[in-house]
Amino acid sequence: QVQLVESGGGLVQAGGSLRLSCAASGTIYSINAMGWYRQAPGKQRDLVARITSGSTNYADSVKGRFTISRGNAKNTVYLQMNSLKAEDTAVYYCAALGVLTLHTRQDYWGQGTQVTVSS
Repeated sequence: QVQLVESGGGLVQAGGSLRLSCAASGTIYSINAMGWYRQAPGKQRDLVARITSGSTNYADSVKGRFTISRGNAKNTVYLQMNSLKAEDTAVYYCAALGVLTLHTRQDYWGQGTQVTVSS
């Protein structure tokens, strides 16, 4: 059983910073990529940032403000969010993509953490 646990969301004023953390646990042989997605009320879930062993990619709306990184601990990922804007308000979901376990290769999602930016 693979689980993703997120932390670090909250309420912040525009221009402020937050750091999201995510740790994947379980019997995991490999993960193709880890990433952060977000979903605002009434909107679809969109990619924010994704990291593989060799590259990162970001949504245009967060380039230069957000940084995704892998932790020293295995299967952890962080999202440093700076210069936050009101439009960044959403539920942020951690994703582990292409997770190889004993029986399957599939994607897993965290429960989501609320980020609210007040203007």
